[in-house]
Amino acid sequence: MNRDSILSINRPQPQSIKNQGNIMTLIKNTGGTHAPHNQPQQPSGQTQSRPPRQPQNIQPALTAGQQNTASTPGMPAARPVPTLVNKVQKGQKTQLSLGALTAVEARFGWNVTDARCDVDVSAFLLGADGKVIGDSWFVFYGQTLSPDGSTRFVEGGSADREMIQVDLARLDPQVKKIVFVLTINDALENRLHFGMLKDAYIRIMDRSGKELVSFLMTEYYNNIISMMIGELYLHNGAWKFNAVGNGVARDLAGLCGLYGVQVV
Repeated sequence: MNRDSILSINRPQPQSIKNQGNIMTLIKNTGGTHAPHNQPQQPSGQTQSRPPRQPQNIQPALTAGQQNTASTPGMPAARPVPTLVNKVQKGQKTQLSLGALTAVEARFGWNVTDARCDVDVSAFLLGADGKVIGDSWFVFYGQTLSPDGSTRFVEGGSADREMIQVDLARLDPQVKKIVFVLTINDALENRLHFGMLKDAYIRIMDRSGKELVSFLMTEYYNNIISMMIGELYLHNGAWKFNAVGNGVARDLAGLCGLYGVQVV
């Protein structure tokens, strides 16, 4: 990611995101909606950092229309796609449950064909206007808990790479939509893209671990570096899932600007 467009979360000086072993910083809480004082605040232990990366030899990305299928040294072990029970197609919308739904867990997986691709999951908590209800209403590996304590980022288990848990009962009523995004770290400077990914999926589980809906991506583009894989949205009092599967040529900082998070 471009060092001049780093997100920050109350850190005095912007730095390179993962290469310096620091979380993204610079999300300013000016003009945003804050959680009431009686709501839980994120513990200091919730912010995380990732280890610095080792220098790598950068190769140019393939041209448009060509998917990179070549293996490179240091390739992370591939994971099989879990059995997806209630699959939907791109663009399909479905109600999550006919009964009361108090909590869900969004689980994500993918495989890469280029070892330089480091994929991250983020969730943007949006109001009726399609923007975050405040600058801190953005959950990812460096800010793992939303201000209302409802939405939490956790590392995945043996089957899924990463997860985001949502306690709908605690969710701020201003939040009408939660967008889940996959991004490739340092994609712009390293010329990485979604043509280097495969087997990307999202599955929404209920509190008991039962799958409510799932979406397996089948389209991967060389001009995309961030993918809105799916979203939860409130419609007539019921939570529904939209299998989005659309991407943009923006890094995570660019997505924050798109959804109204102030970045400097």
